[in-house]
Amino acid sequence: MDWIKKIFKGSGQKNSEGYYHGDYAEDPQFYAPSGTGNMWQEHENEEIDRAIALSLLEESQKERNIINDESQLEEDEQLARAIQESLRFEPPPQYDNANTFLPIPIHFPMGDRICAGCNTEIGHGRFLNCLNAFWHPECFHCHACNFPISDYEFSVSGNYRFHKSCYKERYHPKCDVCSHFIPTNPAGLIEYRAHPFWIQKYCPSHEHDGTPRCCSCERMEPQDTGYVALDDGRKLCLECLDSAVMDTKECQPLYLDIQEFYEGLNMKVEQQVPLLLVERQALNEARVGEKNGHYHMPETRGLCLSEEQTVSTILRRPSFGTGNRAMDMITEPYKLTRRCEVTAILILYGLPRLLTGSILAHEMMHAWMRLQGFQTLSQDVEEGICQVLAHMWIATQLDSSSSSDVAPTSSSGSSRIRKGKRPEFERKLGEFFKHQIESDTSPVYGDGFRAGNQAVYKYGLRRTLEHIRMTGRFPY
Repeated sequence: MDWIKKIFKGSGQKNSEGYYHGDYAEDPQFYAPSGTGNMWQEHENEEIDRAIALSLLEESQKERNIINDESQLEEDEQLARAIQESLRFEPPPQYDNANTFLPIPIHFPMGDRICAGCNTEIGHGRFLNCLNAFWHPECFHCHACNFPISDYEFSVSGNYRFHKSCYKERYHPKCDVCSHFIPTNPAGLIEYRAHPFWIQKYCPSHEHDGTPRCCSCERMEPQDTGYVALDDGRKLCLECLDSAVMDTKECQPLYLDIQEFYEGLNMKVEQQVPLLLVERQALNEARVGEKNGHYHMPETRGLCLSEEQTVSTILRRPSFGTGNRAMDMITEPYKLTRRCEVTAILILYGLPRLLTGSILAHEMMHAWMRLQGFQTLSQDVEEGICQVLAHMWIATQLDSSSSSDVAPTSSSGSSRIRKGKRPEFERKLGEFFKHQIESDTSPVYGDGFRAGNQAVYKYGLRRTLEHIRMTGRFPY
């Protein structure tokens, strides 16, 4: 058969072991003639004659080794199939990103291959061998945008395929502060910070770039949302602002609410103790002049005073002008006189009602114990039992908001009632303040609360307080 090879040697068609390199178009060189005229014909005839003679000579020498034509044909077909199978591609390589692959286009006809996308036979033409399956190029499409994937790389999630950009848009976390994709760290891993309660995700850089936090809920300020700036430098988010208590007069109904709560526990505060809402600076100045008491760092938000001094209280709440800044707030000096062991309770202004109430419930416990003649206690015992009362008050408020009907707020017999459900965010805010007390890691406030709460749970509030009065310690 070698003479046939000689005749077609130099043909313009380009095939390599069955691998088709074209894109559905004919090779323009295939039909191009390689010569013209009689000279070419005579020369070609001579070549053909010479090839025939050589072929006949070879055939006569190999006559004993000739195989049956049908056997030879079968052997050629088997060889062709073996060559074709050897050209099968391995599954696409996977790179550093565990979801990124390279689709491999195949141009040669395979026949009897079923497309994994449309479940029809793949005929002659281009197709892809990806994810251990064969595909028409138009059937290998993105699960998100439904457009074919023709990029050099693609991503997978489960059994779904994505453009890398679509995968990033769907699965790569975005920062809740700047709304950008959270960047990867030097190791190539996505690293972000998250608030333990609100699960607010943000770039690590925002912890150091001056991004403000709400002084109440501790959430970071999103760049597309303006927090309210209070006069003393604190920032308040708009959700916390909705229920914020801004001046002394506005706080009086809440003060009465806390007093009713204590009366329901048979712990009525007999003396009328002044309650004043103050700015941060006034609170810090009063703390310096107070000899007794313990303070929750890094910021004190309430004080129970026993010394005579003059403090600046907020007479009228501020209004909010351009840039959400507080303005036109009116303050006045208030002279504290010592008529009993407690001269006043000071609370930081501008905090939501539930947080203001929990701080007030805490400071009221300080006042009650001083008026009841409790001896000087260790910090963890005194602050711990005060935190227990703050925690109990928040719990009653959350319980009362679970029903739209009038309902008692405490199983302990408190007469406090409240109608209607709270807004969803205010209830969530109450859960956060309750969580803050429970998860406090400080030895005085955190460990003190847990020891006091365990004692109250085991022995009841009345027996716990009697034990503290006699021993100065929690019962165990």
